[in-house]
Amino acid sequence: MKAATVTSETVQPAAHLRLVSDRAGDAAGIKLSGVSKTYRTRDGDVPSLRPLDFHINDGEFFVVVGPSGCGKSTLLKLISGLLPPTTGEILVEGEKVTTPHGNVGIVFQNALLLPWRNILNNVMLPIDMKRLPRQQYLDRAKQLLKLVGLEGFEKKLPWQLSGGMQQRASICRALVHDPRIMLMDEPFGALDALTRERMNVELMRIQRETRKTVLLITHSIPEAVFLADRVLVMTERPGAVAAVYDVPLPRPRSLDVMADPVFTELVQRIRKHFFSQGALD
Repeated sequence: MKAATVTSETVQPAAHLRLVSDRAGDAAGIKLSGVSKTYRTRDGDVPSLRPLDFHINDGEFFVVVGPSGCGKSTLLKLISGLLPPTTGEILVEGEKVTTPHGNVGIVFQNALLLPWRNILNNVMLPIDMKRLPRQQYLDRAKQLLKLVGLEGFEKKLPWQLSGGMQQRASICRALVHDPRIMLMDEPFGALDALTRERMNVELMRIQRETRKTVLLITHSIPEAVFLADRVLVMTERPGAVAAVYDVPLPRPRSLDVMADPVFTELVQRIRKHFFSQGALD
């Protein structure tokens, strides 16, 4: 398989750690061709992303890792249709993205639950905003809450739940209209380390059971390797693709996989991309 363009710090991967350019993919996934973003300001242009070319396959768990300020969140907003690209084209399920895509759910770093709505009504928010038949989706919302372990908390207000429980509710909100694609912008960054690990395991289970395509943004290399089918490594701003790695770890995964030599080696190889750039955080 053709190697990706890599920085000078990249070493040749071992046979079981493949550095790849991309898979062939299909129309049901996400495809970026020459996509860049430059913000126009009164003080001049601020480049955020250099031209990006990659594909995310249908049903894939795809993780983007990079240093703070490299354009990861901008990338997510471009794919969701919340921002227009400066150059290039984005296809989601074979359709060019020009406006917010209806078949995408978004999970942000903070749960952003409405404090005056109970948990069930927070999950139902996309249904109300899209003016979809409420009764038709009510059972789905309850099933999702049961899936993430929040059965019995439907009538609680957000402040009555822990941070991890609130984030689980926000994942249900992103899934309630049954999108094929989930975009996640550092969804567990505000959680403590132990809760974050539990949420990573929970997220993998949800993705496995719902078979959604997931694009997750993070600056944590271990989190990226633990979750991903493939990891895209970004450079410092203006962000570009440094490399894309296959993660050859079997699924389902438990936290024990972090002691696997393959896991450790891949984390170290990805970290080498940032040795000359300083810390990720």
